[in-house]
Amino acid sequence: MTNPRASASPTINLPALELIEQRIFLIRGQKVMLDSDLAALYGVPTFRLNEQVKRNLKRFPDDFMFQLTREEAGVLTSQIAISNKGRGGRRYLPYVFTEQGVAMLSSVLNSDQAIEVNIAIMRAFVRLRSILAAHKELARKIEILEKETKASFKAVFELINKYLKPHEKAKNRIGFRTTA
Repeated sequence: MTNPRASASPTINLPALELIEQRIFLIRGQKVMLDSDLAALYGVPTFRLNEQVKRNLKRFPDDFMFQLTREEAGVLTSQIAISNKGRGGRRYLPYVFTEQGVAMLSSVLNSDQAIEVNIAIMRAFVRLRSILAAHKELARKIEILEKETKASFKAVFELINKYLKPHEKAKNRIGFRTTA
């Protein structure tokens, strides 16, 4: 039996999760995506995406979307090659969307591609969260192992040093003894 949902919408070439994950940045302690990256994924110009957001601004509080500072944009420009203003590129500071903001975009951009891309992006956020959780657990286990290993190796090295150091015995020396 075929899935009725699968046949209801045309097949769209969605970007791989890895490509989406590469477009998720950590800014101000939050995982976010740039408006231009989202627009590219949705297949719309960046100004159209931002236009729809501005028309529905009540749906995007500060914890869903915020505009980057000049410093933040400068760091991203050097890292991912956002075009410079003087070369016909962006004329304003980019907006970024948190996971909740990306979810809210699906209600603003109402197309089959937007819905499917949103699902892929949500999966990428979930996958990143699980990877980060696994890394935290691994780091905790390594820390515990280091503590246990330091104690174990300290005892081993003390034992090795004990047997490697020659026993200091009073030896009969040849020659004259002088007393001071």
